[in-house]
Parts: sequence; C-alpha cells; structure tokens
Amino acid sequence: MRFLHTSDWHLGRSFHGQGTLEVQRAVLAELVGWVREHAVDVVLVPGDVYDQAQPRAEVVELLGGALADLRAAGAQLVLTSGNHDSAMRLGFGGPLLEPGGVHLRTRVEDVDRPVVLPDPAGGAVLVYGVPYLEPRAVATALGTTPDHPSVTAAALDRVRADAARRREELQGPVAVVVLAHTFASGAAGTDSERDLNVGGLGAVPPSVFAGADYTALGHLHRRQLVTDTVRYSGSPVAYSFSETDHRKGAWLVDLAPGSAPEVRALDHAHGHRLARLRGTLAELLADPALTVHEDALCQVVLTDDHRPPHPMDSVRTRFPRTIELRFEPAAAPEDRERTYAARVARAEGALEVCSAFYEHVRRRPVAQDEARVLGAVVETVRAGEVPA
Repeated sequence: MRFLHTSDWHLGRSFHGQGTLEVQRAVLAELVGWVREHAVDVVLVPGDVYDQAQPRAEVVELLGGALADLRAAGAQLVLTSGNHDSAMRLGFGGPLLEPGGVHLRTRVEDVDRPVVLPDPAGGAVLVYGVPYLEPRAVATALGTTPDHPSVTAAALDRVRADAARRREELQGPVAVVVLAHTFASGAAGTDSERDLNVGGLGAVPPSVFAGADYTALGHLHRRQLVTDTVRYSGSPVAYSFSETDHRKGAWLVDLAPGSAPEVRALDHAHGHRLARLRGTLAELLADPALTVHEDALCQVVLTDDHRPPHPMDSVRTRFPRTIELRFEPAAAPEDRERTYAARVARAEGALEVCSAFYEHVRRRPVAQDEARVLGAVVETVRAGEVPA
C-alpha cells in the first residue's frame, strides 16, 4: 500500500504580510499530480491543515477543492487537527465524509479508532490519527499528568492496545501507521512553528511511537527523519526565512504488512523564492553575484557601522521584493555602548549630548542639516529656561 505523507499546509497563512494562497494552491495541485503519477492509495496529513482556528471563506473553499481533487485522483485521506486548527471546526462533518474516503481524526476519544485498510496483498493496514493533544485539556480523559510526553504516551498506549486486539481478530499480517502532531525530541525546528513547550513542558521521545510501522509527524516545518520509521514531512511552503534553504516536499511511503517501509522524498517545484542577504549597503548594491536574488523575497541584514539614510528605499532599488530589513553593525554592541557612554561622559555641552544620543539610536553620524536643527532646539530650550 502506498502513502503520501504531507503536513502543515497552514492554509491561509501569510508570509511577512505577503499572501500565500496562490502558492498554496499550486503545491496542493502538485500533491494531486503525485497521487495520480505514483498511484497513491492514502494521503496522510497530520495537522495544521489551516493556519487559524477560524479560517476565511476562501481558505475553507481551497481545502474543500483540494480534498475533492485528491479523492478524484484516487486516494483516500486521513487528516488530524494540529495546534493551529480548531479541532471542532476541522472535524465537523467527519461521519458524513468518512464513507467517501475522507477520514478526520480530531477528537481524543478517537485516537484508538483506526481507519482499517485491507491490503491487496493480504492482511490490513491500521491508520491511527492522533490529533494535537493540549495537555491540560486531555490529561483527565487520558488518565495521566498534563504534559506533552505523558498525554502522547497515554494516547499511544491506547493505539497499541487496540492494534493488539485487532491483530487477533484480523486474518493475515497487520501493519500500523500513526499520525501525530507534536514536537519529537531529536528533531530540528524553525522560526515559523508555534512553541508547544509552554510552561516548561518537554518534547516527546520517539520511543512513544514504538510498535508503529510508520509514524507520520506534523508540527515541525523541516522535512526530516527522527528515526527510520518516525518522520516529519515538513510544510509544503516556507513560512519563515529560517526555511530559505529547505527542500520542501513530502514522503512517498510503500508499506506492506510484515515488511519495513520503503520511503523516498518528493520535492515541490512551487513555492517562495527566498534569499537572505548580508553586507553593507554598498556591497549589496554592487555585488554581481547577487543578481540571481533580485526577484526573490529578501531578508536583508545591513552591517554598516552607521545606519544609512532611507535604507529600505535604497535596498529596494535593486531588490524590490525585500520584506525584512535588519541592522547588525560590524562593531559589537558592547563596543557601541562603551562608545556612547564615553561620548556622553566627555561631552562639553547639551548639543554634544544630544548628538551622541542621536548617533547611538540612529546608528549614523548627525548630518549637517540635522546638527543645525538640534542646535536650534537646544538654544530654544535654553532661552526658555526659568531660573530656580
């Protein structure tokens, strides 16, 4: 049986204020193409289908069309809710959709209710969907303490117990697939995920997924292995500049009961073109090697010792799609602080104190016209002083 593991669609999310709906539409179309090209039986989506608990109408419409297209291409779907989703809203209509091959698992009560898929070669594959488990909300129902490792372990204990029972009932070999939305220890995160470790709660050890032949994880946006059988597909689209160098895509998983899974990567052709540029303003505007980034969405870090005037306007003369601008002068922050403190300490008048403060905040020397304005302000203040 062939699975396509994709996750963290975050439908409706923006990128630094830039809309992503058309990019998301394109990668969803790629998924449909892969289902047809590779004869995928089941698409696995472990959470963060939406980016917000209350998605906009056009975002809901996009998901509805994608589910219909994936079913028409020949695949069933198993989706769970993530920490960005509203479990109630995503799971609405689940009983009606299930007979049509769209299986939603958004309730803690359903963690041990698998999708049972008869394998053409004999036996069956059991697919268990574990939604994002908010520890304080589900700990009582799962009979454990309110932290991520404990509630996840309790949910997987229920999965293993149900799988053991079904192995006795079903004829032929049985394989187990688990979907879960969590942070597994040993995996690498990015800047675009929401931290799940609020209140000091820890990551989930991969050992909690013992007994599953394949575990499809969601939450982290980098495609990666935790173990050979525990993997993140990552997000199909980059949602932060920390993902600039990521290869976005999905995992194609061939799984037969009684055999180890065979997994290969599929790479998305669509997505944002991102660039992270660093240097002085003069270097960035002149370097011919940066021509390839002129039409990319850019994060620019300027290292000028003094902040240039109108820096964003200047940067955008060459890189018009720059959407984030930072300043990290080559001089160490502590050197700048000592320089400022020293200047204030040796200042011989109010104008010099004001000039030192201006340079400290703006990170560039006071221009002649600005010095004239500061001088006029200082004199005005002095003229209005009232003797004690």
